[in-house]
Amino acid sequence: MADESCGSPKPVGTAPGQPGAHTVTCVKFGRKMEGLDRAPWKGELGQRIYENVSKEAWKLWIEHSKMIMNEYRLNPLDPQSQKIMEEQMEQFFFGEGAKLPEGYIPPRAKA
Repeated sequence: MADESCGSPKPVGTAPGQPGAHTVTCVKFGRKMEGLDRAPWKGELGQRIYENVSKEAWKLWIEHSKMIMNEYRLNPLDPQSQKIMEEQMEQFFFGEGAKLPEGYIPPRAKA
């Protein structure tokens, strides 16, 4: 029976960390690792991430995405902001890697 609490069915499979759990050859780490429990984004990009990105690499993206949201002052509900995040996500996982915003100073280097 579908889990209707979120409006979509739960993915079928074994529990995370258990033998037979979803594994991927991670595009970030270049080795077989535990994959995500479900596609984290809508559409084709979300499916590519589900099939090619590990949970560990997704954690790296979450940290990077916080910096992007703050530096560019993006609103996650705004369609233009979502487009920027999607482009950044594509670049982070499947492009030349993460690009820091111009003029970005890491928190520990700020005076």
